Amino acid sequence: MTNSFKPTSWASINNATLPAEGAGNQTFDNRILIGAALGVPAILAYFLGLPFWAFLVLTVILFLPILACTLYLFSRFAPRYRNNIPLPGKPIEHYLTFHDPAMKAQYKGRNKIPMETFFEAYFVGKVDFNGDPLEIMELRHDWASFQFTYGQFKFFLTEWLPETFWHSRDQDENQVRDHYDRGNDFYEAFLGPLMVYTSGIISDPNRRETLEEMQENKMKLICEKIHLKEGERHLDIGCGWGTLVSYAAKHYNSQSTGVTLARNQVAYGEKRIEELGVKGKANMLCMDYRDIPKNQKYDKITAVEMAEHVGIRRFQTFLREVRELLEDDGLFYMQVAGLRASWQYEDFIWGLFMAKYIFRGADASTPLYWYIKQLETAGFEIHNVDTVGVHYSATLERWYQNWLKNKDAMKAKYGDKLVRIWEIFLSWSVISSRQGSATCFQITANKNRNSFDRAALICNRTNPSAWTTTK
Repeated sequence: MTNSFKPTSWASINNATLPAEGAGNQTFDNRILIGAALGVPAILAYFLGLPFWAFLVLTVILFLPILACTLYLFSRFAPRYRNNIPLPGKPIEHYLTFHDPAMKAQYKGRNKIPMETFFEAYFVGKVDFNGDPLEIMELRHDWASFQFTYGQFKFFLTEWLPETFWHSRDQDENQVRDHYDRGNDFYEAFLGPLMVYTSGIISDPNRRETLEEMQENKMKLICEKIHLKEGERHLDIGCGWGTLVSYAAKHYNSQSTGVTLARNQVAYGEKRIEELGVKGKANMLCMDYRDIPKNQKYDKITAVEMAEHVGIRRFQTFLREVRELLEDDGLFYMQVAGLRASWQYEDFIWGLFMAKYIFRGADASTPLYWYIKQLETAGFEIHNVDTVGVHYSATLERWYQNWLKNKDAMKAKYGDKLVRIWEIFLSWSVISSRQGSATCFQITANKNRNSFDRAALICNRTNPSAWTTTK
Protein backbone atom coordinates (compact mmCIF):
# COMPACT_ATOMS: atom_id res chain seq x y z
CA MET A 1 0.00 0.00 0.00
CA THR A 2 1.40 3.40 -0.99
CA ASN A 3 1.79 5.85 1.88
CA SER A 4 -0.69 8.71 1.95
CA PHE A 5 0.43 12.14 0.84
CA LYS A 6 2.32 14.16 3.43
CA PRO A 7 2.21 17.91 2.74
CA THR A 8 5.59 19.61 2.51
CA SER A 9 6.55 22.86 4.19
CA TRP A 10 9.64 24.12 2.38
CA ALA A 11 10.17 27.84 2.91
CA SER A 12 11.62 28.27 -0.58
CA ILE A 13 8.65 27.13 -2.70
CA ASN A 14 4.87 27.26 -2.95
CA ASN A 15 4.05 23.87 -1.42
CA ALA A 16 1.46 21.67 -3.10
CA THR A 17 -1.97 21.37 -1.52
CA LEU A 18 -3.55 18.79 -3.84
CA PRO A 19 -0.90 17.11 -6.06
CA ALA A 20 -3.28 14.50 -7.46
CA GLU A 21 -2.11 12.18 -10.24
CA GLY A 22 -3.91 12.26 -13.57
CA ALA A 23 -4.31 9.93 -16.50
CA GLY A 24 -1.54 9.79 -19.05
CA ASN A 25 0.84 7.54 -20.91
CA GLN A 26 0.48 4.78 -18.29
CA THR A 27 -3.22 4.48 -19.10
CA PHE A 28 -2.95 5.06 -22.87
CA ASP A 29 -2.99 1.84 -24.91
CA ASN A 30 -1.05 2.07 -28.18
CA ARG A 31 -2.62 -1.20 -29.31
CA ILE A 32 -6.03 0.47 -29.43
CA LEU A 33 -4.65 3.36 -31.46
CA ILE A 34 -2.92 1.03 -33.93
CA GLY A 35 -6.02 -1.16 -34.16
CA ALA A 36 -8.22 1.86 -34.90
CA ALA A 37 -5.71 3.39 -37.33
CA LEU A 38 -5.60 0.18 -39.38
CA GLY A 39 -9.02 -1.25 -38.61
CA VAL A 40 -11.22 1.69 -39.62
CA PRO A 41 -9.65 2.07 -43.11
CA ALA A 42 -9.72 -1.70 -43.55
CA ILE A 43 -13.44 -1.91 -42.75
CA LEU A 44 -14.24 0.99 -45.08
CA ALA A 45 -12.17 -0.52 -47.87
CA TYR A 46 -13.81 -3.94 -47.39
CA PHE A 47 -17.42 -2.73 -47.43
CA LEU A 48 -16.80 -0.30 -50.29
CA GLY A 49 -14.97 -2.94 -52.31
CA LEU A 50 -11.85 -0.79 -52.67
CA PRO A 51 -8.43 -2.11 -53.80
CA PHE A 52 -5.44 -2.43 -51.48
CA TRP A 53 -3.85 0.83 -52.61
CA ALA A 54 -7.06 2.64 -51.63
CA PHE A 55 -6.79 1.10 -48.15
CA LEU A 56 -3.28 2.59 -47.85
CA VAL A 57 -4.52 6.01 -48.96
CA LEU A 58 -7.40 5.87 -46.46
CA THR A 59 -4.96 4.90 -43.71
CA VAL A 60 -2.90 8.01 -44.34
CA ILE A 61 -5.90 10.34 -44.71
CA LEU A 62 -7.72 9.06 -41.64
CA PHE A 63 -4.73 8.76 -39.30
CA LEU A 64 -4.92 12.25 -37.78
CA PRO A 65 -8.73 12.19 -37.26
CA ILE A 66 -8.45 8.73 -35.68
CA LEU A 67 -5.57 9.88 -33.49
CA ALA A 68 -7.59 12.91 -32.38
CA CYS A 69 -10.63 10.78 -31.53
CA THR A 70 -8.51 8.26 -29.63
CA LEU A 71 -6.74 10.94 -27.61
CA TYR A 72 -10.03 12.68 -26.86
CA LEU A 73 -11.70 9.50 -25.62
CA PHE A 74 -8.73 8.45 -23.49
CA SER A 75 -8.32 11.95 -22.05
CA ARG A 76 -11.99 12.02 -21.11
CA PHE A 77 -12.54 8.51 -19.78
CA ALA A 78 -9.17 7.06 -18.70
CA PRO A 79 -8.85 6.64 -14.93
CA ARG A 80 -6.25 8.43 -12.84
CA TYR A 81 -3.05 6.44 -12.55
CA ARG A 82 -2.24 5.26 -9.03
CA ASN A 83 -3.59 8.38 -7.39
CA ASN A 84 -3.56 8.21 -3.59
CA ILE A 85 -4.66 11.78 -2.95
CA PRO A 86 -8.40 12.09 -2.21
CA LEU A 87 -10.20 14.99 -3.85
CA PRO A 88 -12.31 17.28 -1.63
CA GLY A 89 -15.40 16.69 -3.78
CA LYS A 90 -16.71 20.24 -3.50
CA PRO A 91 -19.10 21.73 -6.08
CA ILE A 92 -17.56 23.79 -8.86
CA GLU A 93 -19.34 26.88 -7.52
CA HIS A 94 -17.04 26.70 -4.49
CA TYR A 95 -14.07 27.50 -6.73
CA LEU A 96 -15.49 29.50 -9.63
CA THR A 97 -18.15 32.12 -10.30
CA PHE A 98 -19.72 31.98 -13.76
CA HIS A 99 -20.99 35.22 -15.26
CA ASP A 100 -22.11 33.65 -18.54
CA PRO A 101 -25.66 32.22 -18.15
CA ALA A 102 -25.08 29.29 -20.52
CA MET A 103 -21.89 28.23 -18.74
CA LYS A 104 -23.53 28.71 -15.35
CA ALA A 105 -26.31 26.34 -16.39
CA GLN A 106 -23.88 23.77 -17.81
CA TYR A 107 -21.22 23.69 -15.11
CA LYS A 108 -22.63 23.23 -11.64
CA GLY A 109 -22.31 20.81 -8.79
CA ARG A 110 -19.73 18.13 -9.59
CA ASN A 111 -19.82 18.74 -13.34
CA LYS A 112 -16.19 19.62 -14.06
CA ILE A 113 -15.18 22.08 -16.75
CA PRO A 114 -12.52 21.16 -19.35
CA MET A 115 -9.42 23.22 -18.59
CA GLU A 116 -9.20 24.73 -22.09
CA THR A 117 -12.89 25.74 -21.94
CA PHE A 118 -12.22 27.35 -18.57
CA PHE A 119 -9.21 29.46 -19.46
CA GLU A 120 -10.67 30.63 -22.77
CA ALA A 121 -13.76 31.80 -20.85
CA TYR A 122 -11.62 33.31 -18.09
CA PHE A 123 -9.67 35.42 -20.58
CA VAL A 124 -12.87 37.19 -21.68
CA GLY A 125 -14.42 37.56 -18.22
CA LYS A 126 -17.09 34.86 -18.45
CA VAL A 127 -15.82 33.20 -15.27
CA ASP A 128 -13.74 34.26 -12.26
CA PHE A 129 -11.85 32.57 -9.44
CA ASN A 130 -13.35 32.66 -5.97
CA GLY A 131 -10.11 33.76 -4.39
CA ASP A 132 -6.41 33.83 -5.22
CA PRO A 133 -5.86 32.32 -8.70
CA LEU A 134 -2.83 30.26 -7.61
CA GLU A 135 -4.67 28.81 -4.61
CA ILE A 136 -7.65 27.82 -6.77
CA MET A 137 -5.39 26.39 -9.50
CA GLU A 138 -3.68 24.24 -6.87
CA LEU A 139 -7.10 22.61 -6.36
CA ARG A 140 -7.86 22.30 -10.10
CA HIS A 141 -8.25 18.51 -10.02
CA ASP A 142 -11.42 19.01 -7.98
CA TRP A 143 -13.13 21.35 -10.48
CA ALA A 144 -11.46 20.89 -13.90
CA SER A 145 -11.04 18.00 -16.31
CA PHE A 146 -8.03 17.53 -18.57
CA GLN A 147 -9.74 16.35 -21.72
CA PHE A 148 -8.82 17.59 -25.17
CA THR A 149 -11.21 19.96 -26.90
CA TYR A 150 -11.97 20.91 -30.48
CA GLY A 151 -10.18 24.24 -30.01
CA GLN A 152 -6.94 22.50 -29.04
CA PHE A 153 -7.04 20.09 -31.97
CA LYS A 154 -7.72 23.01 -34.31
CA PHE A 155 -4.80 25.03 -32.94
CA PHE A 156 -2.46 22.02 -33.12
CA LEU A 157 -3.30 21.21 -36.75
CA THR A 158 -3.70 24.70 -38.23
CA GLU A 159 -1.09 26.69 -36.28
CA TRP A 160 1.33 24.63 -34.20
CA LEU A 161 2.23 22.05 -36.86
CA PRO A 162 2.76 24.58 -39.70
CA GLU A 163 4.86 26.83 -37.47
CA THR A 164 6.93 23.86 -36.30
CA PHE A 165 7.64 22.66 -39.84
CA TRP A 166 8.29 26.15 -41.24
CA HIS A 167 10.28 28.16 -38.67
CA SER A 168 11.45 30.80 -41.13
CA ARG A 169 13.54 33.82 -40.24
CA ASP A 170 10.54 36.09 -40.65
CA GLN A 171 8.40 33.89 -38.43
CA ASP A 172 11.03 33.79 -35.68
CA GLU A 173 11.63 37.53 -35.86
CA ASN A 174 7.93 38.40 -35.79
CA GLN A 175 7.23 36.08 -32.86
CA VAL A 176 10.21 37.23 -30.81
CA ARG A 177 9.57 40.93 -31.37
CA ASP A 178 5.83 40.59 -30.82
CA HIS A 179 6.57 38.99 -27.46
CA TYR A 180 9.71 40.71 -26.15
CA ASP A 181 9.18 44.18 -27.61
CA ARG A 182 5.80 44.48 -25.89
CA GLY A 183 7.20 46.99 -23.42
CA ASN A 184 9.93 46.80 -20.79
CA ASP A 185 7.48 47.98 -18.13
CA PHE A 186 5.32 44.93 -18.82
CA TYR A 187 8.18 42.54 -18.09
CA GLU A 188 9.55 44.52 -15.17
CA ALA A 189 6.10 44.16 -13.58
CA PHE A 190 6.86 40.52 -12.84
CA LEU A 191 10.58 39.97 -13.54
CA GLY A 192 11.66 42.76 -11.21
CA PRO A 193 14.65 45.06 -11.63
CA LEU A 194 17.12 42.40 -12.80
CA MET A 195 14.91 41.60 -15.81
CA VAL A 196 15.88 37.92 -16.10
CA TYR A 197 13.24 35.82 -17.90
CA THR A 198 14.74 32.44 -16.95
CA SER A 199 14.77 30.18 -13.91
CA GLY A 200 16.57 31.33 -10.80
CA ILE A 201 18.31 28.98 -8.39
CA ILE A 202 17.48 28.19 -4.75
CA SER A 203 20.58 28.01 -2.56
CA ASP A 204 18.75 26.98 0.64
CA PRO A 205 15.33 25.25 0.54
CA ASN A 206 14.74 26.18 4.16
CA ARG A 207 14.92 29.92 3.48
CA ARG A 208 12.72 32.13 1.32
CA GLU A 209 15.23 33.91 -0.89
CA THR A 210 14.16 36.92 -2.89
CA LEU A 211 13.79 36.76 -6.65
CA GLU A 212 16.92 38.88 -7.00
CA GLU A 213 18.92 36.53 -4.77
CA MET A 214 17.79 33.53 -6.82
CA GLN A 215 18.74 35.18 -10.10
CA GLU A 216 22.14 36.19 -8.73
CA ASN A 217 22.59 32.56 -7.64
CA LYS A 218 21.77 31.39 -11.17
CA MET A 219 24.14 33.78 -12.93
CA LYS A 220 26.99 32.86 -10.59
CA LEU A 221 26.22 29.16 -11.08
CA ILE A 222 26.33 29.50 -14.88
CA CYS A 223 29.66 31.32 -14.78
CA GLU A 224 31.07 28.64 -12.47
CA LYS A 225 29.71 25.78 -14.59
CA ILE A 226 31.48 27.12 -17.66
CA HIS A 227 34.65 27.84 -15.63
CA LEU A 228 34.59 31.43 -16.84
CA LYS A 229 37.93 33.21 -16.45
CA GLU A 230 39.21 36.75 -16.81
CA GLY A 231 39.60 37.89 -20.39
CA GLU A 232 37.79 34.93 -21.94
CA ARG A 233 35.52 35.58 -24.89
CA HIS A 234 31.95 34.73 -23.88
CA LEU A 235 28.94 34.66 -26.20
CA ASP A 236 25.40 34.61 -24.79
CA ILE A 237 22.89 33.63 -27.52
CA GLY A 238 19.38 34.89 -26.79
CA CYS A 239 20.69 37.20 -24.08
CA GLY A 240 17.39 38.89 -23.20
CA TRP A 241 18.00 42.21 -21.47
CA GLY A 242 21.72 41.46 -21.15
CA THR A 243 21.77 40.71 -17.43
CA LEU A 244 24.08 37.67 -17.68
CA VAL A 245 26.39 39.48 -20.12
CA SER A 246 26.84 42.45 -17.79
CA TYR A 247 27.11 40.20 -14.71
CA ALA A 248 29.85 38.06 -16.27
CA ALA A 249 31.82 41.12 -17.40
CA LYS A 250 31.54 42.77 -13.98
CA HIS A 251 32.23 39.79 -11.71
CA TYR A 252 34.45 37.60 -13.92
CA ASN A 253 36.10 40.25 -16.11
CA SER A 254 35.13 38.38 -19.26
CA GLN A 255 34.69 39.82 -22.73
CA SER A 256 30.98 39.06 -23.04
CA THR A 257 28.76 39.56 -26.08
CA GLY A 258 25.00 39.12 -26.04
CA VAL A 259 22.78 38.48 -29.06
CA THR A 260 19.02 39.05 -29.22
CA LEU A 261 16.39 39.85 -31.85
CA ALA A 262 14.44 42.23 -29.61
CA ARG A 263 15.33 45.91 -30.07
CA ASN A 264 13.91 46.94 -26.68
CA GLN A 265 16.12 44.40 -24.96
CA VAL A 266 19.27 45.74 -26.65
CA ALA A 267 18.47 49.33 -25.68
CA TYR A 268 17.76 48.28 -22.08
CA GLY A 269 20.87 46.09 -21.90
CA GLU A 270 23.22 48.72 -23.28
CA LYS A 271 22.00 51.18 -20.64
CA ARG A 272 22.63 48.59 -17.91
CA ILE A 273 26.14 47.93 -19.25
CA GLU A 274 26.94 51.64 -18.97
CA GLU A 275 25.47 51.87 -15.47
CA LEU A 276 27.60 48.93 -14.28
CA GLY A 277 30.72 50.42 -15.78
CA VAL A 278 31.52 47.45 -18.01
CA LYS A 279 31.29 49.14 -21.40
CA GLY A 280 34.15 47.76 -23.46
CA LYS A 281 33.94 44.39 -21.68
CA ALA A 282 30.27 43.73 -22.44
CA ASN A 283 28.24 44.52 -25.53
CA MET A 284 24.97 43.52 -27.17
CA LEU A 285 24.05 42.84 -30.78
CA CYS A 286 20.54 42.99 -32.25
CA MET A 287 20.50 40.16 -34.76
CA ASP A 288 19.26 36.68 -35.58
CA TYR A 289 21.49 33.97 -34.12
CA ARG A 290 21.99 32.74 -37.68
CA ASP A 291 23.77 36.01 -38.48
CA ILE A 292 26.39 35.83 -35.71
CA PRO A 293 29.74 36.53 -37.43
CA LYS A 294 31.64 33.32 -38.11
CA ASN A 295 35.08 34.96 -38.14
CA GLN A 296 35.50 34.84 -34.36
CA LYS A 297 35.50 31.94 -31.93
CA TYR A 298 34.52 32.03 -28.28
CA ASP A 299 35.94 30.36 -25.19
CA LYS A 300 32.53 29.99 -23.60
CA ILE A 301 29.04 30.03 -25.12
CA THR A 302 25.76 30.15 -23.22
CA ALA A 303 22.17 29.80 -24.42
CA VAL A 304 19.83 30.25 -21.47
CA GLU A 305 16.28 29.15 -22.38
CA MET A 306 16.73 30.34 -25.95
CA ALA A 307 17.23 27.05 -27.79
CA GLU A 308 13.53 26.13 -27.46
CA HIS A 309 12.79 28.95 -29.91
CA VAL A 310 15.15 27.49 -32.52
CA GLY A 311 12.59 24.78 -33.18
CA ILE A 312 12.89 21.05 -33.63
CA ARG A 313 13.51 21.29 -37.37
CA ARG A 314 16.57 23.53 -37.04
CA PHE A 315 17.91 22.29 -33.72
CA GLN A 316 20.72 20.13 -35.09
CA THR A 317 21.84 22.91 -37.43
CA PHE A 318 21.86 25.34 -34.51
CA LEU A 319 24.06 23.07 -32.40
CA ARG A 320 26.51 22.56 -35.25
CA GLU A 321 26.72 26.34 -35.70
CA VAL A 322 27.41 26.72 -31.96
CA ARG A 323 30.13 24.07 -32.22
CA GLU A 324 31.82 26.00 -35.01
CA LEU A 325 31.75 29.20 -32.94
CA LEU A 326 33.30 27.45 -29.92
CA GLU A 327 37.03 27.04 -29.35
CA ASP A 328 38.19 23.42 -29.24
CA ASP A 329 38.88 23.69 -25.50
CA GLY A 330 35.74 25.74 -24.81
CA LEU A 331 32.50 24.95 -22.96
CA PHE A 332 28.90 25.28 -24.05
CA TYR A 333 26.12 25.80 -21.50
CA MET A 334 22.55 25.23 -22.64
CA GLN A 335 19.62 25.79 -20.29
CA VAL A 336 16.32 24.62 -21.75
CA ALA A 337 12.73 24.36 -20.57
CA GLY A 338 11.79 20.72 -21.08
CA LEU A 339 8.99 18.22 -20.56
CA ARG A 340 8.72 14.83 -18.92
CA ALA A 341 8.58 11.68 -21.02
CA SER A 342 6.11 10.03 -18.65
CA TRP A 343 3.36 12.44 -19.63
CA GLN A 344 -0.11 13.17 -18.31
CA TYR A 345 -2.90 14.80 -20.34
CA GLU A 346 -2.56 17.96 -18.26
CA ASP A 347 1.01 18.31 -19.55
CA PHE A 348 -0.20 18.52 -23.15
CA ILE A 349 -3.06 20.89 -22.35
CA TRP A 350 -0.67 23.19 -20.47
CA GLY A 351 1.85 22.94 -23.32
CA LEU A 352 -0.71 23.86 -25.98
CA PHE A 353 -1.81 26.84 -23.88
CA MET A 354 1.81 27.99 -23.63
CA ALA A 355 2.36 27.53 -27.36
CA LYS A 356 -0.76 29.52 -28.23
CA TYR A 357 -0.57 32.41 -25.78
CA ILE A 358 2.94 32.73 -24.28
CA PHE A 359 5.83 31.35 -26.35
CA ARG A 360 4.82 31.05 -29.98
CA GLY A 361 7.30 29.00 -31.98
CA ALA A 362 9.11 27.54 -28.95
CA ASP A 363 8.40 23.99 -30.10
CA ALA A 364 11.78 22.50 -29.11
CA SER A 365 10.72 21.79 -25.52
CA THR A 366 11.22 18.06 -25.13
CA PRO A 367 12.21 15.37 -22.64
CA LEU A 368 15.89 15.29 -21.66
CA TYR A 369 16.89 12.31 -23.83
CA TRP A 370 16.16 14.27 -27.02
CA TYR A 371 18.48 17.14 -26.05
CA ILE A 372 21.25 14.73 -25.10
CA LYS A 373 20.98 12.90 -28.39
CA GLN A 374 21.00 16.16 -30.35
CA LEU A 375 24.11 17.41 -28.54
CA GLU A 376 26.00 14.15 -28.97
CA THR A 377 25.03 13.92 -32.63
CA ALA A 378 26.38 17.46 -33.15
CA GLY A 379 29.76 16.42 -31.74
CA PHE A 380 29.43 17.45 -28.10
CA GLU A 381 30.24 15.45 -24.99
CA ILE A 382 27.96 15.99 -21.99
CA HIS A 383 29.93 17.19 -18.99
CA ASN A 384 27.03 17.52 -16.55
CA VAL A 385 23.25 17.86 -16.36
CA ASP A 386 21.00 19.26 -13.66
CA THR A 387 17.21 19.26 -13.53
CA VAL A 388 16.06 22.47 -11.87
CA GLY A 389 12.29 22.38 -12.35
CA VAL A 390 11.56 23.00 -8.67
CA HIS A 391 13.85 26.05 -8.80
CA TYR A 392 11.80 27.26 -11.76
CA SER A 393 8.62 26.80 -9.73
CA ALA A 394 10.04 29.01 -6.98
CA THR A 395 11.06 31.61 -9.57
CA LEU A 396 7.61 31.60 -11.15
CA GLU A 397 5.92 31.96 -7.79
CA ARG A 398 7.90 35.13 -7.16
CA TRP A 399 7.03 36.37 -10.65
CA TYR A 400 3.39 35.64 -9.85
CA GLN A 401 3.49 37.63 -6.61
CA ASN A 402 5.13 40.56 -8.44
CA TRP A 403 2.43 40.40 -11.10
CA LEU A 404 -0.38 40.57 -8.54
CA LYS A 405 1.19 43.70 -7.05
CA ASN A 406 1.32 45.41 -10.45
CA LYS A 407 -1.75 43.95 -12.19
CA ASP A 408 -3.88 47.09 -11.91
CA ALA A 409 -1.27 49.22 -13.66
CA MET A 410 -0.79 46.53 -16.31
CA LYS A 411 -4.54 46.25 -16.83
CA ALA A 412 -4.83 50.00 -17.35
CA LYS A 413 -2.15 49.96 -20.06
CA TYR A 414 -2.40 46.52 -21.68
CA GLY A 415 -6.01 45.52 -21.09
CA ASP A 416 -7.85 42.99 -18.96
CA LYS A 417 -7.39 40.00 -21.29
CA LEU A 418 -3.60 40.08 -21.32
CA VAL A 419 -3.52 40.44 -17.54
CA ARG A 420 -5.78 37.39 -17.19
CA ILE A 421 -3.63 35.39 -19.62
CA TRP A 422 -0.56 36.17 -17.51
CA GLU A 423 -2.36 35.14 -14.32
CA ILE A 424 -3.05 31.71 -15.80
CA PHE A 425 0.46 31.44 -17.27
CA LEU A 426 2.25 32.24 -14.02
CA SER A 427 -0.03 30.41 -11.58
CA TRP A 428 -0.33 27.22 -13.65
CA SER A 429 3.41 27.21 -14.43
CA VAL A 430 4.27 27.41 -10.73
CA ILE A 431 2.47 24.08 -10.41
CA SER A 432 3.60 22.48 -13.68
CA SER A 433 7.29 23.01 -12.99
CA ARG A 434 7.01 21.86 -9.38
CA GLN A 435 5.17 18.63 -10.21
CA GLY A 436 7.38 17.71 -13.18
CA SER A 437 4.96 18.36 -16.06
CA ALA A 438 7.46 20.95 -17.25
CA THR A 439 10.99 21.33 -16.02
CA CYS A 440 14.29 22.98 -16.80
CA PHE A 441 17.56 21.30 -17.75
CA GLN A 442 21.00 22.82 -17.26
CA ILE A 443 23.41 21.08 -19.61
CA THR A 444 27.14 21.78 -19.83
CA ALA A 445 29.01 20.27 -22.78
CA ASN A 446 32.36 20.32 -24.53
CA LYS A 447 33.56 19.27 -27.96
CA ASN A 448 34.06 15.51 -27.94
CA ARG A 449 37.67 15.57 -29.09
CA ASN A 450 40.50 13.23 -28.04
CA SER A 451 42.66 16.21 -27.13
CA PHE A 452 40.15 17.89 -24.82
CA ASP A 453 41.54 18.30 -21.29
CA ARG A 454 38.81 16.62 -19.27
CA ALA A 455 40.84 16.62 -16.05
CA ALA A 456 40.64 20.43 -16.03
CA LEU A 457 36.91 20.14 -15.32
CA ILE A 458 37.28 18.09 -12.12
CA CYS A 459 35.66 20.04 -9.29
CA ASN A 460 33.65 19.64 -6.08
CA ARG A 461 30.71 18.37 -8.08
CA THR A 462 32.27 14.89 -7.94
CA ASN A 463 33.77 15.29 -4.48
CA PRO A 464 31.62 13.32 -1.97
CA SER A 465 32.84 15.36 1.01
CA ALA A 466 31.46 18.53 -0.62
CA TRP A 467 27.92 17.16 -0.65
CA THR A 468 25.46 17.66 2.21
CA THR A 469 21.94 16.35 2.68
CA THR A 470 19.15 18.88 3.17
CA LYS A 471 17.03 18.23 6.24
